[in-house]
Amino acid sequence: MTEETPGFEEKPDVPSGATPDDAEPKAAPAQGAAPAGDSSAQLAGLTAQLDQVRTALGERTADLQRLQAEYQNYRRRVERDRITVREIAIANLLTELLPVLDDIGRAREHGELVGGFKSVAESLETVAAKMGLQQFGKEGEPFDPTIHEALMHSYAPDVTETTCVAILQPGYRIGERTIRPARVAVAEPQPGATPAKAEGADEAPAAGDEKKDNGPEEG
Repeated sequence: MTEETPGFEEKPDVPSGATPDDAEPKAAPAQGAAPAGDSSAQLAGLTAQLDQVRTALGERTADLQRLQAEYQNYRRRVERDRITVREIAIANLLTELLPVLDDIGRAREHGELVGGFKSVAESLETVAAKMGLQQFGKEGEPFDPTIHEALMHSYAPDVTETTCVAILQPGYRIGERTIRPARVAVAEPQPGATPAKAEGADEAPAAGDEKKDNGPEEG
């Protein structure tokens, strides 16, 4: 038997021409491992990019909302202008027809609205009414300077306020818009006249006083 020499360890066989380091096994490098500093930098970069995207999205959303609001305002303004232009056009047309309607009214008052002329006149009045034309002005209604034009003035004992006593020419309106005031004759109360209610009130105490005077005398 071969005796082992104490103090020496048995080493693996090394091929000729190789260094001793080649005989030692080497650890395999870790796959996919990255330094901690690189991971933090990448996370910070992604967070910054996400913030930028969110900011850009918020700005684009605000721009879209502003454009939508402007478009809605534009549509409302166009619709309002369209209605206004239509009303003005209708008012101008009907204003030109008012003398014709006045002639029809005078012919009706004198009994001359007969035959084919009557049919045409009534058709014209119907079309004007469909377009929104309204006639106003009646005898006995209070005088309103915003819708009445006083052409004649007088005093009357049977009125308590300024009153339209005659309609010389009817007024016309479209909706709330007056296109011609009613031309009227007005009457005011007589200057210094005592209203009927006041006269009755004066008579009542007199009757009471008379009753008191006719009562039995004291003592």
